[in-house]
Amino acid sequence: MSVSVRAFAVLAAGVLGLVVSSPAGAAETYQADPVHSSVVFRVKHMNTSYAWGRFNDINGSFTLDPSQGKLQFQVKAASVDTGNAKRDQHLKGPDFFNAVQFPTITFTSKSVVKSGNVYEVSGDLTLHGVTKPISFRLTPTGTNKGPTGAPIAGIETNFTIKQSDFGITKMAAAIGDDVWVNVSVEGIKQ
Repeated sequence: MSVSVRAFAVLAAGVLGLVVSSPAGAAETYQADPVHSSVVFRVKHMNTSYAWGRFNDINGSFTLDPSQGKLQFQVKAASVDTGNAKRDQHLKGPDFFNAVQFPTITFTSKSVVKSGNVYEVSGDLTLHGVTKPISFRLTPTGTNKGPTGAPIAGIETNFTIKQSDFGITKMAAAIGDDVWVNVSVEGIKQ
């Protein structure tokens, strides 16, 4: 039941690392499209199988330029969704995300460095009222024109965080400390 909470932290961190180089050389800012973006996580249950979840309320923006790259992202903790209403309520409560006291999970980049076809991103992830530095690799996944004709761009990252680093320790014997997170964002050029 507690698996979703830990995964949320990881997902938030992944979303925050979205930066890609601009083809024209000028900084371009993209607003995350929550309908075509996802933060998915998994955590081990009873050291046997993985429990999966996602966050359904994601917003933020990213700038695609190696010299001015930045990302700011927010996820609503109460939007955690594991496909089980009872588990989701437990995850939103004080044992895990404590969504009333800590309603938002945020990531703000501090550095974005191009390395071949990927970007090395570092920044601050705030989850459960605790801010910790995290680093991850960000991969640009493509550019195109959206249904309205506006330019769109995609990014993706995977990373792992420890729930205990953010003060989430309830049911530690049953739920693994490591949370794997995948963040895939489609942004609309502003």
